[in-house]
Amino acid sequence: MTNPNPHKQTVGITELCDLPELEIVDLHVRVDTGAKTSSLHVDNLQEFEKADQLWISFDIHPDYHNVEKIVRRKAKVKAIRSIKSSNAIKENRYVIDTIIKMGDNEWSIELTLTDRSGMTYMMLLGREAMQGRLIVDPECEYVLGGS
Repeated sequence: MTNPNPHKQTVGITELCDLPELEIVDLHVRVDTGAKTSSLHVDNLQEFEKADQLWISFDIHPDYHNVEKIVRRKAKVKAIRSIKSSNAIKENRYVIDTIIKMGDNEWSIELTLTDRSGMTYMMLLGREAMQGRLIVDPECEYVLGGS
């Protein structure tokens, strides 16, 4: 298949990504053009203040194959937004900005923090994070490498 937009990277419906600011590597991500925002599964959210700004600390399960592994991370809160989930339930979510690395490219994305424990993938990559950068081939998985 010839890429009609050579400046955009082709990805499959599942890929590996790194979140370097959160010290997470090889995170399996579900690429979802039906979702507007990207989300990351986290547990044990705790707010705190740092330099008069709202921050959040949380637990992440970075290993797709070992949910027993948990790491504690923190990030500055960009916003708290009401988000409608795939089951049409609205919830308030913390929004953070972080860097994502996929293949040889990296850029900043907005990421909502939520409970995705009922989902297969710890992270969902939505349209806003892909816009202008990625083309999704729904027949493929792990186009950028990985398993």
